[in-house]
Amino acid sequence: MNDAERDSEQAVNGALDMPEKPMTEPVSGTAEPDEQKKAFAELNDRFLRLAADFENFKRRTSKERESIIDLANERFAIDLLEVVDNFDRALKSDDSHLREGLEQIRQLLSVQLQRQGIIPIDSLNKPFNPLEHEAIVYVPSGETEGTVIDEVAKGYKMKEKVIRYAKVAVSKGN
Repeated sequence: MNDAERDSEQAVNGALDMPEKPMTEPVSGTAEPDEQKKAFAELNDRFLRLAADFENFKRRTSKERESIIDLANERFAIDLLEVVDNFDRALKSDDSHLREGLEQIRQLLSVQLQRQGIIPIDSLNKPFNPLEHEAIVYVPSGETEGTVIDEVAKGYKMKEKVIRYAKVAVSKGN
């Protein structure tokens, strides 16, 4: 065994006996400065590539999300255009059938909204619920106090989330 091999073996055996150093500190004397620079450059290059990949991923998912939202809005708009067409037809018809046409359009619009998961909130003669109703007036009446007695504007939910609160008149005790 030559001197270099013996020194190397002693360094390895000595390293086994030594307490472990934290990962953040460089191990001195185990690698040449050129090797350390090369390892640093490789790690830095990997880091920069990963950072660039992550930025590309964020950009791509953002574009995909926008695309999905645009597609959903487009489908909803197409459904509403059918209602607009029916309004145009109703306006061209004679006055005797106007009310009937408007009722049909209202029904068609309700169907289109339900297709999108938008449903009306049933409020009349129900107890006032601040999670669904907005009280705009309290009116003395013969009804039980806190009962919705009139609906000024209908409220709507979309998939169990209130998207517009019902504007209601609530009975007030005498």
